Amino acid sequence: MAENIFKSFGISGQGLSVQRLRLSATAKNIANANTTRGADGQVYKREIVVARAVPDSFFERELQQQITLTGTNGLHGGNTGFSDKPAGIKAVEAFTATDSSPARKVYDPSHPDSDGDGYVEMPNVNIVTEMVEMISAQRAFEANTSVFSAAKNIAKESLEI
Repeated sequence: MAENIFKSFGISGQGLSVQRLRLSATAKNIANANTTRGADGQVYKREIVVARAVPDSFFERELQQQITLTGTNGLHGGNTGFSDKPAGIKAVEAFTATDSSPARKVYDPSHPDSDGDGYVEMPNVNIVTEMVEMISAQRAFEANTSVFSAAKNIAKESLEI
């Protein structure tokens, strides 16, 4: 039973890492909102973080088992132990990808990167969208911190019994 509390630290830690990655990508997008030409000579492309549950992971199998138990009969109790405990639980994976939406065209004939018609390709970054993404990632980070803190308090209180 005690190891279940400590495994929740690992799962919360993975959630914190994903939210840190989201905040980092958002900060990079905001910083490059007006970058018309990067080191490669191309207009900056918005970064997005793609996160998904690890398919057929230990976490997913245990969750499905619990749903099946409680869904088949309301009198079924939850599982008190885990069957095949792996050393480390990986519940989520995340990576950074490039947003493929087209660049914005802004009319500015005096800009050094303007084309023959006076239009400049600007990054596909919308500051309002990035602020919403930042607030969402911050709230999810705080939620994972609360889960981590609650698990820590449970572990601490169980030692005082």
